[in-house]
Amino acid sequence: MIVKTRAVVLRELKYRDQSKICLLMTREFGQLSVILKAGRNPKSRLSGLFTVGNIVDAVIYKRSTRDIQLASDASLVLSPLSQAPDLDRFGVLYRVLDLARHSSGPEEKNLPLFTLLSSTIERLCAEQENFLPVLAGFLLRLVGVLGFAPSIDRCVFSGRELLQSIEGLEELHFVHDPGGFALPGTATSYGVQLQAVPASRFLLIREIATKGVSTQGSPQEEVAAVCDLLQEYCSRHLDRMPHRKHLDVVSRILTV
Repeated sequence: MIVKTRAVVLRELKYRDQSKICLLMTREFGQLSVILKAGRNPKSRLSGLFTVGNIVDAVIYKRSTRDIQLASDASLVLSPLSQAPDLDRFGVLYRVLDLARHSSGPEEKNLPLFTLLSSTIERLCAEQENFLPVLAGFLLRLVGVLGFAPSIDRCVFSGRELLQSIEGLEELHFVHDPGGFALPGTATSYGVQLQAVPASRFLLIREIATKGVSTQGSPQEEVAAVCDLLQEYCSRHLDRMPHRKHLDVVSRILTV
């Protein structure tokens, strides 16, 4: 069956002399592994199209009986590599792609995840200098798409509204399970891991949640700390998702 789908290139590996295998996040089919015969030959029309981070419209010969499909044609939609070289942009891009790769399994269609990934790449291409806020926005929306968004409105233990209760407080607690913020002294059980978070950082996360990536005036170190907190939270929950076993299989296939 010949299918056409928009796709983001998550990963690429050399295969034999001039071919390569790519892992795609597609709009219609979720993650697909495809082979590009002679895809590394400079004379091939596909050469350079299937590059990590690129968004393409791909034509694929798809068969349910094989694990790796055949990519026969494509057209470029957007390429982060067309922007001015910037290590910060590419650093954020690769973190986004890696998280997306671990957020779903093979042929596990997830249109909200694909939309989030492609729109984040578009923002990275449009942004000129503040790339960390884009990553923070992606992380916060990602955990929502995957169904484990942290509570940022009410204390996870007492249920009290956080904004009305933090006046005069220098810090709150972040709880990875159950996910969200808690007011000091409200933990209802022993053994719960509490991570102290400055109140200003909590307010920054609320701003990202309500305004997307708009964090004008926020210190870069604060945005970086928010990214680290959200990525740790995301990673803990991703480790529990059932598709991780399938991802290990795909990784072995791609490294053959």
